[in-house]
Amino acid sequence: MVKLFSNHKLLTLVFLVLVFESCSKEDDIFIEEEPPIVEEPSPDDGFILTPAETSSYMVNPNATAETVALFYHLKTLSRTKFIIGQQDAFSSFYKDNAGDSDIKKTTGSDPGLLGSDFLFITDDLNDGTASNWFFQQENEIKADAVEAYNKGMVNIFSWHLREPFEGKHFYASEMTDYQKANAFSSILPNGVNHDYYKKKLEKVAEVAQSMIGADGKLVPFVFRPFHEFDGNWFWWGREYCSPQEYITLWQFTVKYLRDTLKVNNMLFAFSPDNSFTTQAQYLERYPGDAYVDILGMDNYGDLKNQGQTGVDNSNKKLKIISDLAIERVKIAAFTETGYFITPGVNSPISKFYSENLYQAITKNNNQIGFMMFWYNSQDTYCTPVPGMPDTADFLAFSQKPKAVLQNNMPDMYKLPI
Repeated sequence: MVKLFSNHKLLTLVFLVLVFESCSKEDDIFIEEEPPIVEEPSPDDGFILTPAETSSYMVNPNATAETVALFYHLKTLSRTKFIIGQQDAFSSFYKDNAGDSDIKKTTGSDPGLLGSDFLFITDDLNDGTASNWFFQQENEIKADAVEAYNKGMVNIFSWHLREPFEGKHFYASEMTDYQKANAFSSILPNGVNHDYYKKKLEKVAEVAQSMIGADGKLVPFVFRPFHEFDGNWFWWGREYCSPQEYITLWQFTVKYLRDTLKVNNMLFAFSPDNSFTTQAQYLERYPGDAYVDILGMDNYGDLKNQGQTGVDNSNKKLKIISDLAIERVKIAAFTETGYFITPGVNSPISKFYSENLYQAITKNNNQIGFMMFWYNSQDTYCTPVPGMPDTADFLAFSQKPKAVLQNNMPDMYKLPI
């Protein structure tokens, strides 16, 4: 399972990130007349979150008013709709055609959610000087997040944290056997690299507390560290730490950011890959409701060459996290997905967006607050731009009744009175 992770702004650096390409669908079934339009019933789980009680279900009871509002609106919106997002939507473009986000080029609207990464921000080579490339990336990423907030969008940050011994790699395949066996345990409390890890968290906190919107408020965002931990491609994967070690580090991370560093504009997202098929498997490394706001899943594999079977499998896994989120008063999210097209190498799947993906998200009355595509790059796209064979299909997906883009977002940062 390989995904290209490249940054268009640095021509000499190419980083690999997981790519799962999906590529199949069932044959169309032809019927003699149009079926009647049936409205899906609104989900009714017997509980509706009220503004006044929202903070009591959150990781941080001292969260800013805007962060509480973000939790509230993601939760309530998920009952009937989902937000469409994309990683690096303001900075990575197909064919490097900068300007409007590629989703806006196609639909007329930006996505409703912007994905970013702390990778370059927390790099050992970021020395905080104006001429430093990594510091320049930090400033650009922060500026994009502030722009997204000013537009009423949601921000989410992943973290491809480099291993703590040399600070060079996040892929286990590029590390030595010693590094793979010891990197995770070394950053636990009392580990040899624990202070190093604390410094990285302090950088995350510095950035979190420096992003100020046009309204003078701190920009709330979702923090999604140590994702896809059920695979073995990252050094925090299941082969390199026990469930208890993972839980211990997660809980320390939350407490250090929230209690010691006083970061109050952050929601925490737990997001394995797609290897689970039961609630018990999903919760194997779950650190507890007191440490998680958002229950996520990354899933490319079920949408790769799997046809309707893959769609149904993806939907069942989203149903698991949707049910858990309803039960625990959390937010369920499809934290990464997509099908990557490299023209000349592979072709789009017929109705991948408007049928396959939409079904995977919405069938069985799943309550999914948002979904996020990975970013577009020079040669490959996850969301089509105008003129591609699947552009109309993506446009149809974006216009579905449950889909939300930036131009039809509610006010995510103000609680109703």
